[in-house]
Amino acid sequence: MIKIETERLVLREFIKGDEIDLLEYLNQLEVHCFLSMKISTLEEAKKELEARIGDSCYLAICLKDSGKVIGELFAHAETPDPSKPDSIKDTYSPCWILNNNYQGKGYAFEAAKAFFKYLFNECGARRLYAYVEDYNLSSQNLIKRLGMRYEGEFKEFVSFIDDENGNPIYENTMQFALLKSEWEKSK
Repeated sequence: MIKIETERLVLREFIKGDEIDLLEYLNQLEVHCFLSMKISTLEEAKKELEARIGDSCYLAICLKDSGKVIGELFAHAETPDPSKPDSIKDTYSPCWILNNNYQGKGYAFEAAKAFFKYLFNECGARRLYAYVEDYNLSSQNLIKRLGMRYEGEFKEFVSFIDDENGNPIYENTMQFALLKSEWEKSK
């Protein structure tokens, strides 16, 4: 079982009993790309928890002093060459969700920094990349603090929500990335 400790946090796999905390932060989702994960009942939280238990791609962000789950990190390994599905999967797109009540306290940075270290050193990541919508300034700032560099912007790239008439609202999406070699130089 994965367990990563930082000064104030423990990153670990999800376990039974996490459903109430999971409901608390998945009920608060505001960033459009995560809206499909929004839940509102304990039953939905139990289903979400079951999907996460045993999946080491998802790690719970827990307060070290109380064990409370305040969010999650996740990333799936990808091959840099989609035409060769059996090639080495050394590229990851890390994502994070944090309970609104714990934002602005440095927890996301602390957790993501430890997660990046884990992906590079334990999972064999060569490259990390992240997509962030142009309106999500807090994630943009976090990504920059983590050392990721801006690679470009996709205009009207994707739609996660519709307008009042049911038409898709396309969002501008920025891409940032960080190579393992860049990570190591920054230490």
